[in-house]
Amino acid sequence: MIEGPALGRPLVDRITGSALANLKELRPGSSGSSEVRILFVFDPARNAVILVGGDKSGSWSGWYRTAIKAAEDAYEAYRDAKK
Repeated sequence: MIEGPALGRPLVDRITGSALANLKELRPGSSGSSEVRILFVFDPARNAVILVGGDKSGSWSGWYRTAIKAAEDAYEAYRDAKK
């Protein structure tokens, strides 16, 4: 079983358009018309840090614009708290 940073599609994919080079999205199975996505990174110690999640159905591109910014802000706060 592949786990951790090596896990790839279809469960995990890289996010483009972010200042965070290692921003990824978890794509769990969704029921009905929902499209749940969870944005996360692995920190320098290789710990998964869950940053933001939500249902992008009905707002495919708009959801990413909002979620990427929120994820970047959340990771900055996480890093500041670790100092």
